[in-house]
Amino acid sequence: MSEVKYEIVEHDGGWAYRVGGTYSETFASHDAASRAAHAAAREQERPGATTSIEYEDEKGRWHAEVSSGDDRPQADVDD
Repeated sequence: MSEVKYEIVEHDGGWAYRVGGTYSETFASHDAASRAAHAAAREQERPGATTSIEYEDEKGRWHAEVSSGDDRPQADVDD
């Protein structure tokens, strides 16, 4: 199982959560950013429907595969 880490960080005059190099919108407080990160993490782990996906890799090649709706990452928030 893969893992996704949400980090609460100061950002753009307030607080945000960051996943990898991507930032959320800015929140007025650390607590508000933490609540939003926990909500996003719960959603990340929620099973969905099995579906076909297509994506382009870093070398410009396209791939098609089936993504199982119950193959969800473990999502953690680092407050």
